[in-house]
Amino acid sequence: MSAPGDPGFQAFDWPRLLLGPDPSAGLLLELVFRTGVLFVWLLLLLRMTGKRGLAQLSPLEFAIVIGLGSAAGDPMLYADVPLLQALLVLTVVVGLQRAVSRLMTRHRGLETFVDGYPVELMRGGVIVGGRLHEARLSQEDLFERLRPEGVEHLGQVRRVYLEQGGHLSVFLLPEAEVRPGLPIVPPWDLQPPPAVPAGYTGLVACRRCGRVRQGAADPCVCGHRNWTLATTDPWALAEPDPAP
Repeated sequence: MSAPGDPGFQAFDWPRLLLGPDPSAGLLLELVFRTGVLFVWLLLLLRMTGKRGLAQLSPLEFAIVIGLGSAAGDPMLYADVPLLQALLVLTVVVGLQRAVSRLMTRHRGLETFVDGYPVELMRGGVIVGGRLHEARLSQEDLFERLRPEGVEHLGQVRRVYLEQGGHLSVFLLPEAEVRPGLPIVPPWDLQPPPAVPAGYTGLVACRRCGRVRQGAADPCVCGHRNWTLATTDPWALAEPDPAP
């Protein structure tokens, strides 16, 4: 069968347009099998990549977007991709989504596997050990998401959860219960928090986990040795604004 650009190519060749060069039932069954394998593999890969890039889409919904986009894109661009095969792939993807959604409503374990589960990132102004690695977030990723919530230092924070949809749920302490904590403003890339003066015996905060204690002579319980001043007013520690 001739391809576009060949002298013998014929536009609107309906057998080629609908069925392609190989109209056998075996090819159609192979497409069903390949679509199913790729769909399951895509779900596994999305579960491994973490939640940060999913925004408000669940892994299942994200897989549907990718699967439908890929299946619909090629037949729009390439004349040698039969329409019926593309329609079959689209139908299988949607059918798999419906089947997986139905199974998720009946089996909690499958729902947890596909959508994940909430992760507690902070408790009482302290980053819970190992949870940022589990959530595939860096410390600066966490601070970047806390600042729009009005958090200036970690002493304001009661709890922080990374939800299944990839967004943070931030719970702050009442103003009367706020205590000194690790400053996260200004952003550390612009201005790192000040070092602890030699011989300082006041409250200090661990720059890794945010734990606050008296004095900086010994390492933190998280193993980190880099401390900064714990404060309820980070802007008082920041460099003054330049003169106009």
